[in-house]
Amino acid sequence: MKFIAKTAPIEKETADCVIVGMFESGEFSPAGKKLDTLYQDLLSDSFGRGTLRTTPGQVTTLQDSSRTRHACIIVAGCGKQDRFTIHTLQRALSAAVSEAKARGASSVINGLVEMPVPNADTKSRVQASIVATQDTLYTYTRTKSGASSGKASPKTMKFLASRATETRRIRQGIASGEAIAGGMKLTKDLGNLPGNICTPSYLARQARSLKRDHPNLRVTVLGEVQMKKLGMGAFLSVTHGSAQPAKLVCMEYRGARPGQRPVVLIGKGITFDTGGISLKPGSAMDEMKFDMCGAGSVLGTIKACCMLDLPMNVVGILACAENMPGGKASRPGDVVNTMSGQTVEILNTDAEGRLVLCDALTYAKRFKPELVIDIATLTGACVVALGHVPAGLMSNDEPLVSSLLEAGEHSGDRAWRLPLWDDYQSQLDSNFADMANIGGRWAGTITAACFLSRFTEAFRWAHLDIAGVAWHSQGKRKGATGRPVPLLTEFLLQQATRRRH
Repeated sequence: MKFIAKTAPIEKETADCVIVGMFESGEFSPAGKKLDTLYQDLLSDSFGRGTLRTTPGQVTTLQDSSRTRHACIIVAGCGKQDRFTIHTLQRALSAAVSEAKARGASSVINGLVEMPVPNADTKSRVQASIVATQDTLYTYTRTKSGASSGKASPKTMKFLASRATETRRIRQGIASGEAIAGGMKLTKDLGNLPGNICTPSYLARQARSLKRDHPNLRVTVLGEVQMKKLGMGAFLSVTHGSAQPAKLVCMEYRGARPGQRPVVLIGKGITFDTGGISLKPGSAMDEMKFDMCGAGSVLGTIKACCMLDLPMNVVGILACAENMPGGKASRPGDVVNTMSGQTVEILNTDAEGRLVLCDALTYAKRFKPELVIDIATLTGACVVALGHVPAGLMSNDEPLVSSLLEAGEHSGDRAWRLPLWDDYQSQLDSNFADMANIGGRWAGTITAACFLSRFTEAFRWAHLDIAGVAWHSQGKRKGATGRPVPLLTEFLLQQATRRRH
């Protein structure tokens, strides 16, 4: 879709469809008020009759006549005004865009973006709107034969402004929104690919492919021989049972001076997770192709950095392996050496993500990072605790926590903090190694982060458990979500802004 910023009154712009918003109180967006006047109280009369739906995610279509300048008016419910957030805006717009597509609209005017959101300016609302629009219109086609039989997506979306200064802010929002949406699309495409295509080697090739288009990106790939020389015994223990070789992919985005310390993003890239010897149940095991979505989100975020020419140094590390049972696979009770020198007793081979991440975290020290964030579909316990709404967040640094939570609210890609108290560390005690790789039944998300924290004492660090938000598991929407690319990119954008000031 093409996004257009224009300084023009809505009364003079023609479109197949105009999307406006309405709060539960009957308050319309500015565009809605103008259309109400233009079409002789069409919207307010409909509200008075009780025909307009006001709940977020619900829409009402008015007019639907090609004889008018605006052939179709879609009123998106926005709920209560004091509860209206970026997330609510995206939910309302998603429903409206779906309706516009269902009606075959080719051109759309987005008047919903004018709805006031606390602490969100024009740029932020436009950025969020583009992310929601592209997310809604995304379709996966890579492994399908033939063209889709569904209706074509809208081709253009206009954002109208009354002043040139506002138009410039809209263009800024379009640029950042398209970058985030582009990163999300890459993340979704990778996550949706089956495990027989998206292998560790495939992810390495995708990183190198991104490098070809962006000269300020450097990519290096470590194979198993190099990883063994570095002492990455925990990482390599995961891949022993697989015919697919493990890869550690390092992507160095250079957007600032060489001496600026980078932000390091580390993604769990288990391209298929059977659980190893601790085999998972067969039901829904197909979804374990999504266990590389942490690495996919890092790739997507690096792509967004490249599209934005972000004035920062960012390093993306993809810890890629396949976890399979086999004659050489790790056994419960095995003890392995980590790159840090600490030893780990593997009590459950299905707790493999933390084994690849712990060596990747140690490897990250060589970049002298300002801070490190790891992203992983790490624990089912996180889904039990938080469902499929926010990502779980744990950290050893209070300002970093605050910045990530703020970025989540501003992007609509939210996170929720869980404790990382020393009280949980004893659950990892082992009689045979420095630590066990699991901490028992209780607080599994927290003890997984406690395990990782033992490899992060040298830097500021945060852990995002995205097990509940990385993919939709049922119905027509089944597939990767592209999260948390919006959160990570917004965080980096805010960090870049703060450094300039």
